[in-house]
Amino acid sequence: MSKGKMRIGVEGARELEIEVDDLDAATEALEAGLNDGSMVWLTDSKGDRHGIVGGRLAFVEIEVSSDRSIGFGL
Repeated sequence: MSKGKMRIGVEGARELEIEVDDLDAATEALEAGLNDGSMVWLTDSKGDRHGIVGGRLAFVEIEVSSDRSIGFGL
């Protein structure tokens, strides 16, 4: 399970950017929705839910969060 951001493009030039705690589960849900055109519900890191019609997906961009050190930490 990896945490990261997803930018989802929907037909009609709209984009939704959400941060999710489980990229693999979110990706699988989007793939299933794309295959059958069903409504896909994703829950972001804050607990908010976002509904996307699978048949209207234009693209999905995934950015995996990395642990960054602050200052001079190695």
